[in-house]
Amino acid sequence: MQKIAVYCRVSTEKEDQINSLENQKKYFREYIEENPNWELYEIYADEGITGTSTKRRYSFHKMMQDAKHHEFNLIITKEISRFARNTLDSIYFTRKLKEWGIPVIFLNDNINTLDADAELRLTIMSSFAQEESRKTSERVKWGQRRRMEQGIVFGRDLLGYDVRNGRLIVNEEGAKVVRKIFHKFVNEGKGTYTIARELKEEGIPTSNHMKEWSNVVIQRILKNEKYAGDLIQKKTYTPNYLTHEKKYNMGEEDFIIIRNHHEGIISNELFNRAKQEMILRSPKKLEKRKYSNRYCFSGKILCGICGSSYVARSKKNKNGKVSRSWKCYEAVKHGI
Repeated sequence: MQKIAVYCRVSTEKEDQINSLENQKKYFREYIEENPNWELYEIYADEGITGTSTKRRYSFHKMMQDAKHHEFNLIITKEISRFARNTLDSIYFTRKLKEWGIPVIFLNDNINTLDADAELRLTIMSSFAQEESRKTSERVKWGQRRRMEQGIVFGRDLLGYDVRNGRLIVNEEGAKVVRKIFHKFVNEGKGTYTIARELKEEGIPTSNHMKEWSNVVIQRILKNEKYAGDLIQKKTYTPNYLTHEKKYNMGEEDFIIIRNHHEGIISNELFNRAKQEMILRSPKKLEKRKYSNRYCFSGKILCGICGSSYVARSKKNKNGKVSRSWKCYEAVKHGI
């Protein structure tokens, strides 16, 4: 009696796809029952997972581990595109399985990896599947860009806004916190570390996607144009349709910018003042240096020679005590 494993995959979590997955499982159970020498070992299924990469296909990797330990004798799957749409993955994993003495049968493609010409046919069919994935990716990107140009918002809720049907709706509870942050930064002259600490001390909750208040979180809020009613999309992009890894857009693709797109939480004037304030508080000649008000003199002492900000330096003495001094950042940088 041979133990048979089944692999199924659907690419989205939509109801029709979930129904398709259940239909696949039912079909394979009946298919295996028709063969008196076969016994179903397990159905491995991945829901809402792309076929172009095996990175997050946990059931697939569990199946490979079980195959390595010879828990079953054969794998059956519907077609190559369900198994993998990446040619290299298809070849790599079927070769591995063949090493372990476990063939794969692709029913719709009529391929058994034990056949003499199986790898050639698998390579050709996988290439077709991979090319179809590339075309699908291009179509999806094109469609998303057109919708972005129409003002449809892609993304999740953020502090002060709920995203509903592609629109930004003001969440007044979060909006109060946003206004408080801008007021503290611009009108009270407080830095990002100080603001984060005060919000923690006041017990003000973060949004659902933030772990805790930090200077980085405050900086992102102060830089987010959405709070002034504008929308900039395509801040990230996916350069490779096979890996699906996102990267920050540093000019590789055009940004989609829509002014006065939605109801702002703060005025454009306040947002621009915050932007100018961040520039003023940044040491000259250093693009990545961020002002913070972490210490009482942060950003308030400037070098009389070069104009750079003074920074706090700590040094542990022989007696174990820590002494703190303030030095010109340029001097520290060049070891003067």
